[in-house]
Amino acid sequence: MVTGRTYAAFLFDMDGTVLDSIAATERVWGAWAERHGLDVPAFLATIHGMRAADTIRRLALPGLDPEREALEIMRREVTDVEGIVPIPGAPAFLSALPPGRWAIVTSAPLALARRRMAAAGLPLPEVLVTAEDVTRGKPAPDGYRLAAARLGVEAEACLVFEDAAAGIRAAEAAGAAVMVVTSSHSHPLETLHPTLASYDAYETRLQGDGLLLLGRPSGAARPTYARSDSSAS
Repeated sequence: MVTGRTYAAFLFDMDGTVLDSIAATERVWGAWAERHGLDVPAFLATIHGMRAADTIRRLALPGLDPEREALEIMRREVTDVEGIVPIPGAPAFLSALPPGRWAIVTSAPLALARRRMAAAGLPLPEVLVTAEDVTRGKPAPDGYRLAAARLGVEAEACLVFEDAAAGIRAAEAAGAAVMVVTSSHSHPLETLHPTLASYDAYETRLQGDGLLLLGRPSGAARPTYARSDSSAS
């Protein structure tokens, strides 16, 4: 269980975890897949949670430069933010977190991450790890380890919020605890980790020792954090 425990920091994936960008993502990627003669529905099921260049590289399509194709897709995604909305409860939950105690770790490029966070009305953290920051993308643990290091903590002491299989594997490989966000899933994701459909179901308290305690709110409609001594539950 991830509740009732303390953490040095919270690390969040972006798409599907703090915001829902599925409609915009699938418009852009669907058009790209159609141009290249792919089975669009089957292909779209494989793109979530990974860097665009890694997704294209995995296809091994002849005559394509994955980096160039990924750059063009990113440009199209930056201009298409229609329908991007926050995951339920995410704006209040993120806004209440202490600065320097949380980070975003996304497979999106920096320009796209900033654009989508703004479109969803979400705050930007002090630490934002994007596709450009790592040599190996998810499911490698590099992004989560880098975010923890930039926050000055160990990845094993963090709680990761994720929604996609590649990201969950990255968090597990980093040694972090995992909470799976399910609100944007069209099909159930089989997981042994606890799940979250709305951030309204949880609250965070900042302990006297500087650690974060995740728990269920007691009659509170929205998640908040409150400073308490280290013995508080």
